[in-house]
Amino acid sequence: MKNYVSEFIGTFSLMFCGTGAMTINELTGDPSHVGIAITWGLIVMAMIYAFGEISGAHFNPAVTIAFAYSKKFRWKEVPKYIAVQILGAIAASATLWVLFPEAELYGATIPSIDAWRAFILELLLTFFLMVVIINVSTGSKEVGTMAGIAIGGVILLEAMFAGPVTKASMNPARSIGPALISGHFEHLWLYLTAPIIGAVLAVASCKLVKDDQCCD
Repeated sequence: MKNYVSEFIGTFSLMFCGTGAMTINELTGDPSHVGIAITWGLIVMAMIYAFGEISGAHFNPAVTIAFAYSKKFRWKEVPKYIAVQILGAIAASATLWVLFPEAELYGATIPSIDAWRAFILELLLTFFLMVVIINVSTGSKEVGTMAGIAIGGVILLEAMFAGPVTKASMNPARSIGPALISGHFEHLWLYLTAPIIGAVLAVASCKLVKDDQCCD
């Protein structure tokens, strides 16, 4: 049970801070785009250090599925992890709605480019993220002194350059929460599928560059 609670709290925290920064930016113009990217990177880093030893600090259905595909996580646990991650994301978005009822988007992931281009970009962003995760993790646990810095850093980097065009979701739960609260479901399908495909491809690439037992 502790691992499920950790996934809920961790996902809630990163959603509350990350999409919270986007919501405040929507209303006030601050923090800047750079500030939003830094917020995402720092909260992910903090939650990895807080819960990495307990639940693995997935906070992302795509990461959970990819760990299961890599045989580092049990498939029977996947639905439970995804459920609490989505609940955490919805709870965070609902909290932001209570705090800022005048907002419209609450960090909703609406691409500013063609859907197929956004799909490719989200797939690649998640691919790069999962490549880092799978190489700094131990089993399904994101642990170690550098794990939080590496993963938080790549999220900051990707949010910095891709945020203006796709919002750099890389996380189905992160997109579901704001969509349900804001009512903006435009192109939600790509944010549900592209991250999962990208994460699974990252695991497949791991097998090409590491020893045969890297994902057994």
